[in-house]
Amino acid sequence: MFRLMMLALMFLAAPLAAKAPDGNASLNELLAADRGFSAAAAKASDPVAGLGAMFDDEIVVPFPGKGLIVGRADTLDLFRGSPSYKDGKVSWEPIRAGISADGTQGFTFGFLSVTGGDPARRERKYLSYWVKRPAGWRVVAYRQIVRETPGEVSKAQLPPSLPSFAATSDNANLASLKESIAAAEKAFSDRAQVVGLKKAFHEYGRDDAMNMYSGSGFSLGLDAVVANFKEEGPAKINWSTERSFVAPSGDLGVSIGTIKSNDPKEGASFPFFTIWRRDGPSAPWRYIAE
Repeated sequence: MFRLMMLALMFLAAPLAAKAPDGNASLNELLAADRGFSAAAAKASDPVAGLGAMFDDEIVVPFPGKGLIVGRADTLDLFRGSPSYKDGKVSWEPIRAGISADGTQGFTFGFLSVTGGDPARRERKYLSYWVKRPAGWRVVAYRQIVRETPGEVSKAQLPPSLPSFAATSDNANLASLKESIAAAEKAFSDRAQVVGLKKAFHEYGRDDAMNMYSGSGFSLGLDAVVANFKEEGPAKINWSTERSFVAPSGDLGVSIGTIKSNDPKEGASFPFFTIWRRDGPSAPWRYIAE
């Protein structure tokens, strides 16, 4: 009787397990795509074309001084206007990747090099958010910044960010998922108005969070991210979501928007995007990369 019960349970469990893609396999596929685009770009005669091969038609690129650049054509024009991309080669190497529970969206970040333009601006960092299209993986949100300081950095592969539960795509629920990402971003901003940026960044981040802005490498881990902020009282800036992409499985997404000064007289603004993950359909969103 026991053996019959176990067999019955195996047959019942098999269809459920088959619904969700293997996290490691999907993530390895994403990493292979990122590395493949880099290998092709390194051989391309046109560095912009090499980089742009991975860009989705809906790509959004936050660019200081220009706001949010939307669409592949405008993004390519943006890079063509950069002295670093007038000639030479471009290549990059991801050091960490994450994947959604349904295997349809993910992120990578790592180091990028260009051989053209100012030598002081050739070594960079990048962060990409990907969506799996019928033609393959494509980047829908992208940022690269010049490394602040020269020097060697570790390019060792970091542990991946894998989903903590099995789930399937539910496209019918996309609108509410986008609303939940926007609500998390707003709550993050609202909290900063009360307790300050340092504490808000601690409360809304995951233990394995990453921030790419400071230093020659990445700030890895929540303590390292929070260490970038000073205790300065309530935030003097606020931010909100203008665009987003969220995996139908409801566990990974990116919020894209603008940071603004609380003082309307200043009028300064800065575009951003935040990658969020949660550990279950009812768990709170917490940022994992920005």
